[in-house]
Amino acid sequence: PESKVEKKFPFDIALKNADGKEFVSNKILKKNGKPTILMFWLTTCGPCRMELEAIKGKYAAWTKEAKFNFFAISTDWLENSTKFEDRVKAEKWPFDAYHDFNREFKYVMPGGLNGLPQVFVLNKEGEIIYHKRKYIPGDEDTLIDEIKKLQ
Repeated sequence: PESKVEKKFPFDIALKNADGKEFVSNKILKKNGKPTILMFWLTTCGPCRMELEAIKGKYAAWTKEAKFNFFAISTDWLENSTKFEDRVKAEKWPFDAYHDFNREFKYVMPGGLNGLPQVFVLNKEGEIIYHKRKYIPGDEDTLIDEIKKLQ
């Protein structure tokens, strides 16, 4: 239930990777002196697919320009776990992807994650300093600019 979810970064939300291994967000989303990007997506979302592709294409260059953490977190329903796993394995993203299989991030992120994709940039203290909903080509360039401001 929502009342049991830790609402302060790095939260305590159960996640699974594409191999089905379970983690807790506070063990993954650590405060390590770097800003963190959280991108929320669905396997059935066309704009999510476009944004993830755009980021994948620029990610290597970004890591040379700035130090940051990046996590792609699916909010798919539990019955879509296989779609999540297949998608992540097929894409071979250079960043970590997890499945919020209990859909609990909606309790901790502003706006309840209504409308995807959504991207949040958190500073090294875990405070949200940038938030974007939906995707328009070029949004990924704004994202790295926000990260550079925090270096």
